[in-house]
Amino acid sequence: KSSVQTIGEEQIQNPYTELLVLKGHQDIIRFLVQIDDYRFASAGDDGIIFLWNAQTGEKLYELHGHTHKITAIAPFSSSDVTEEKTDLIITASADRTVIVWDCTSGRQVQKVSCFHSTVKCLTVLQRLNVWLSGGSDLCVWNRKLDLLCKTSHLTDAGINALVELPKNCVAAAVGKELIIFRLSASNNGSEGWNILEVMRLVDHQDNISSLVSVNDLTFVTGSHIGELIVWDALDWTKQASECNFWDSSVHPDVQPEIKLSQSPHETSVQHLTSDEECVFAAVGKGIYVYNLQMKRVIACQRTAHDSSVLHIEKLPNRQLISCSEDGSVRIWELREKQQLPAEPVPTGFFNMWGFGRANKQANQAAKMHENTPVYFLELVGDLIGHSSAVQMFLYFGELGLATCSADHLIILWKDGERESSLRSLTLFKKLAQNGDLQLKL
Repeated sequence: KSSVQTIGEEQIQNPYTELLVLKGHQDIIRFLVQIDDYRFASAGDDGIIFLWNAQTGEKLYELHGHTHKITAIAPFSSSDVTEEKTDLIITASADRTVIVWDCTSGRQVQKVSCFHSTVKCLTVLQRLNVWLSGGSDLCVWNRKLDLLCKTSHLTDAGINALVELPKNCVAAAVGKELIIFRLSASNNGSEGWNILEVMRLVDHQDNISSLVSVNDLTFVTGSHIGELIVWDALDWTKQASECNFWDSSVHPDVQPEIKLSQSPHETSVQHLTSDEECVFAAVGKGIYVYNLQMKRVIACQRTAHDSSVLHIEKLPNRQLISCSEDGSVRIWELREKQQLPAEPVPTGFFNMWGFGRANKQANQAAKMHENTPVYFLELVGDLIGHSSAVQMFLYFGELGLATCSADHLIILWKDGERESSLRSLTLFKKLAQNGDLQLKL
């Protein structure tokens, strides 16, 4: 029997009672990016990019230019004082090309085909008005896709994630390593740039699978075996961590048992997101809330879905949304629960999974956190509409939620009450206009 929490037909706190199904893609849709308050782009394995209106579901443009699947996508708004603001998106593909698109006209602005390997990630540094592309090397581009500088060949595996850091630095995940690079303008007065490797951090025991920036002081990384490391964004020192599940120094006697019961797939950190207070981690089938000040997990749902959780986001209120390989999208609310005085507070991932630390440590932790609140994640909504893995989603506030899936569909989930009110308002305006017409006649 599945241990996944369920919710009945009566989902009182779930506003998404209407849905719009958007068709057009011919293969798995892996990416959604927000362009502005009402537009977004979708891309995936068919190599086509679609631009959509999030309010109406109208297809605005269909962008053709790649011959293989899309591997990365990023939005970029130019803010030059000399010219009008333009909304651009940049896409990378397995055909080893990168294209810049104008979202207003739907036209191709620039295309580059000089890559030796597939670009796996794209990052925009708005402050410097440049793009970064990560593959077997790291390249820096201006808005017109002129190559400003690049690193030497790093690795065949390539960079799989990038995150911007203060002081013109970036962190690149390359296998188990985290490489810190610094960008600087050339001193000779030309428009040239330099990119310098500053440091290599080798604290992870397995490949880094997720990176997230918390603020200008902190960023967090997660690996395939469930390691979570909190880093100082200024000096790149390790601030805190949750040890991986097979750390033999903690429980050497149960090491083989843990290895048998937990496969790396079940403990992999698929996605990280954050607010100023907490990091929210999609780990295997579960979701975890890690408090940065307390340096511990304060709430978890070990089996939030029947399959791996692929994407997680924190909403402006105390809610989280998660989506999974099982095709479901779920809404959770972080709630405080009354703690019994004698109840020891879990100190991290280990306790969440039932592998406690030594009694002495547990007792110390219990005393330390005796007066701190304990939280739990309550399931408040279950959105069933996709027939295959939901890859990711975008939250558009009152316009609703957009989800994309391996079933080739995008679904816009709408607040039923709001949509009904809007329809009534439109009808009322039409009736009022008709009444005015009749009066004039």
